[in-house]
Amino acid sequence: MRLSSASGGLIMRSLFGLMALAPVAAALAGPPLAEPPFLPQAPAEYREARLSGGPPKDGIPSIDEPRFESAAAAGDRLADGDRIIGIHIDGEARAYPQAILVWHEIVNDTVGDTPVSVTYCPLTGTALGFRRGETTFGVSGRLVNSNLVMYDRASDTQWPQMLAAGIDGPHAGDGLQELRVVWTTWARWRERYPHTRVLTEDTGSLRRYGSDPYGQYNPRGGYYAEDAPPVFPVMHESDRYPPKHEVLGFRDADHAYAVDRAALRETGVLRHEANGRHYLIVHDPGLDTGWVFRGEAPVAPGDIEFGPDGPRIPGRDSLTAVNAFEAMWFAWAGFYPETAVIGGGDR
Repeated sequence: MRLSSASGGLIMRSLFGLMALAPVAAALAGPPLAEPPFLPQAPAEYREARLSGGPPKDGIPSIDEPRFESAAAAGDRLADGDRIIGIHIDGEARAYPQAILVWHEIVNDTVGDTPVSVTYCPLTGTALGFRRGETTFGVSGRLVNSNLVMYDRASDTQWPQMLAAGIDGPHAGDGLQELRVVWTTWARWRERYPHTRVLTEDTGSLRRYGSDPYGQYNPRGGYYAEDAPPVFPVMHESDRYPPKHEVLGFRDADHAYAVDRAALRETGVLRHEANGRHYLIVHDPGLDTGWVFRGEAPVAPGDIEFGPDGPRIPGRDSLTAVNAFEAMWFAWAGFYPETAVIGGGDR
């Protein structure tokens, strides 16, 4: 394992250092577990690579009692191009503004009848959802490859968000059950889900929700600019793309794949075959994201319609959905140095 230094840029994570907040929700049982995830390295190597991000445990407070308002009410504070994290379960849509999650990183919520944790790491540009069962997740104050390390309040196991796997504690080596969330803009999400509910700034914490300590996404700049270097060391480096370039990543039991988003937008559909497995990746122009399926289906972009539950694909019954999420390239390559790149050509 090689730890490499990154230069430049000053991040204001120290702003969070004195903002500790005791967790609100009591832990009753551990989170639901998934099949063992793809771990390119042993949990001990990730433990060795952990770094302090500045704040102590719970110094960045999760939101454990979220409050919501209508899309119409939220329109007074959200611009069309503002980034949100969206989730849709059992006919219920929720939107979590990036401007709020940059200060909290985790929302413990219940959507429909499903207890969920919606998570966001500003340093790696990653939004993932997890089933949480009867426990809640908090921010440990640690990082691996600049990525948020969560902990669950039932077992105190530590889970790097992007790995969705335990690296320290009773569930080291176990996986979490992921839920698809969408990293998109407010205008795109509102168009698809006009009746969405939106997380409010009534979080129980005093934060400067109108400002982002890292930069801005609308327009993109500061730490989030494509060429801006990471601040914390990573386990592996790659210069195939600029550090903060966004790829669509997914993984199976023993491999990781990064999808070139420009190629996906251009073609509408990408296919990939590796290790006896076939993958179908489709671009959702409404949300500007990609959906990944394992299996084969003879479809063209014009055959696909998009609704509240994602793409409607002829022959979808023969396909298995695979969770995918956008990530900054430096972080994806840091966790998955042998990743295949789909649609990237010779870049």
